[in-house]
Amino acid sequence: MSWGTELWDQFDNLEKHTQWGIDILEKYIKFVKERTEIELSYAKQLRNLSKKYQPKKNSKEEEEYKYTSCKAFISTLNEMNDYAGQHEVISENMASQIIVDLARYVQELKQERKSNFHDGRKAQQHIETCWKQLESSKRRFERDCKEADRAQQYFEKMDADINVTKADVEKARQQAQIRHQMAEDSKADYSSILQKFNHEQHEYYHTHIPNIFQKIQEMEERRIVRIGDSMKTYAEVDRQVIPIIGKCLDGIVKAAESIDQKNDSQLVIEAYKSGFEPPGDIEFEDYTQPMKRTVSDNSLSNSRGEGKPDLKFGGKSKGKLWPFIKKNKGATPEDFSNLPPEQRRKKLQQKVDELNKEIQKEMDQRDAITKMKDVYLKNPQMGDPASLDHKLAEVSQNIEKLRLETQKFEAWLAEVEGRLPARSEQMRRQSGLYDSQNTPTVNNCAQDRESPDGSYTEEQSQESEVKVLATDFDDEFDDEEPLPAIGTCKALYTFEGQNEGTISVVEGETLYVIEEDKGDGWTRIRRNEDEEGYVPTSYVEVYLDKNAKDS
Repeated sequence: MSWGTELWDQFDNLEKHTQWGIDILEKYIKFVKERTEIELSYAKQLRNLSKKYQPKKNSKEEEEYKYTSCKAFISTLNEMNDYAGQHEVISENMASQIIVDLARYVQELKQERKSNFHDGRKAQQHIETCWKQLESSKRRFERDCKEADRAQQYFEKMDADINVTKADVEKARQQAQIRHQMAEDSKADYSSILQKFNHEQHEYYHTHIPNIFQKIQEMEERRIVRIGDSMKTYAEVDRQVIPIIGKCLDGIVKAAESIDQKNDSQLVIEAYKSGFEPPGDIEFEDYTQPMKRTVSDNSLSNSRGEGKPDLKFGGKSKGKLWPFIKKNKGATPEDFSNLPPEQRRKKLQQKVDELNKEIQKEMDQRDAITKMKDVYLKNPQMGDPASLDHKLAEVSQNIEKLRLETQKFEAWLAEVEGRLPARSEQMRRQSGLYDSQNTPTVNNCAQDRESPDGSYTEEQSQESEVKVLATDFDDEFDDEEPLPAIGTCKALYTFEGQNEGTISVVEGETLYVIEEDKGDGWTRIRRNEDEEGYVPTSYVEVYLDKNAKDS
């Protein structure tokens, strides 16, 4: 099967067909190019999608990603980012291994096609020229033969005419001979040109054209093979990234399998646990007895305004709603006293850890400066050791400041950790008061742990609620009798009561206890008839009266 023998007379159709083949190749190149653009666009969209759902740094959202389900989601986003990278690899490999390669090949193919068809046209022109020469010699031979016949007839006519002179007859005879010779020459020339043409034609149809068409056929077959190889490469480029894409998908599955619902449930406890205990039982109040009645300390109705005595913090402290009033609204106390015990402990521990890291960083810097100073001392040409003294002193000062800061937070942490375990009925009563603040009436606000300086923060809704209660019961509180002393206490440390409801004490001072610690870390004491308030329980040593305790 050869184009040279089978399609010897289809030169124009082959020219069209090979041009169509090049067009197909260019069309395929365009297809692959558009595929690479799609892959790049897809990869970009995947990357943007992954970036869009990444938690913002140093935000509350990032803090929430401690849960295993959220961590799995982050892993999924990271895997999708790697997944997008593989589509970029597909685009790059298709561009380099297919588009660039085929574009170069198309240029070579066009040049080869042009050369082959140029040779074919040249062969066509040569055979056409030979054909024209043959036609010309044939017409000349035909014309010379006719001229010779006419000259012969003229001579015979003259020779038969008795009236024509001998000289005219001789002239006619000579002319006939000349024409006859010319006819013979034309015949010989025509014969020679015919033989030559037949040879050229044979060469054209059996040698030149088959060779040229064979080259064109081979060229076209190479094009077909090349486009087939490119299609294999197209598939192989995709196949090469399948293992990596599979790993990305395996990573997503692994992340999903790492989700631990029990762990997440425990994290919720750690995130929101207050450290308080649920309220205890409400005591029975016997209204049949003619005696002064007070609402139980752990009654949930306190938050609704029924617990009048709970709002009274001193006989002379009219309208002082400490510790419920929100002081320093909008600012977080340094010791995190606005938080429940468990949350406060976590925050303080976090602060201590941060300070320890900063101390370690400063110590590393001090060690580095010290080593540099030693080098300068041994090699004065490298630098002046005295130039590092100022920096060394500055780092040492920073370390000392950080250590003092750490000690302060460690003291607060030790205080909180000492209070966290439940302390019999006192803690239960206090936690009951705390939970009473969580009713819908006060918008789920929680009573918070207090620091020695008495700072408190509460939600605005609770502040408004308590203010209303205070207005209703101010007059009643103002006229009540002072609470009786239930024991005495000795101040272990000096305490400056700067907030409403607190009282200052001096180390070693003895005072009266009028209300013991109910689990919130504060004891109510009295110095004299006009001076009473709260002090941190850890600052005093309490001696309760046995009779008062039993009552």
